[in-house]
Amino acid sequence: MDQKWKSDKKATDAWQVLRIQSEFIKGFDELSELAPCISVFGSARTKPGDKYYDEAVKLSELITQNGYGVITGGGPGIMEAANLGAYEKGGKSIGLQIELPFETSANEYIDQLVSCRYFFTRKVFFLKYSQAFVAFPGGFGTLDELFETLTLVQTGHMRPVPIVLIGKDYWKGMLKWIKKTMVEDGKVSKEDLDLFKLVDTAEDALSYILSKLDENKPNF
Repeated sequence: MDQKWKSDKKATDAWQVLRIQSEFIKGFDELSELAPCISVFGSARTKPGDKYYDEAVKLSELITQNGYGVITGGGPGIMEAANLGAYEKGGKSIGLQIELPFETSANEYIDQLVSCRYFFTRKVFFLKYSQAFVAFPGGFGTLDELFETLTLVQTGHMRPVPIVLIGKDYWKGMLKWIKKTMVEDGKVSKEDLDLFKLVDTAEDALSYILSKLDENKPNF
């Protein structure tokens, strides 16, 4: 192996470590004083007028009315809807924007924007600063965020938190596969299905979240 190539790679890796460290420091500094928040995941491709867009607006209005802020990925679609609901009710509306070659514009309903170069730093911010998580219908990115959260809770690397999926028609095929294939084949346990709740409405989602948060309050 060429010595210069190895030397250049070592220098590049060192600079990348510093860049990652800098991103963590900047994000922790900007988010450290956040009041309790709930993260909302979902597709950037959901359009205004879609039933899930409207439900995301409603959910964030309810979240705000109950004293919580809203964190999203900062983009369009479900993220925009969730930020909009919080913004219109005067609540805290946070966006964790990822740098992408497409879908890069932050929506206009964010009062605190944190820009992330790396997906993994962004996920750390979501997980560190949220008391609950809601997944609306979405694509690979939504699945990534959802299953990352479930994995960390399942393995005990994260505190138990309420996790809600909104949209029974959308998620039912995946849940059927999990039950019929993953559970029956022993890849996950039946008890793992209790890590999340499937609902259809913003009201049911928030009711579940608040009940679980109340259960998990420390007793002093």
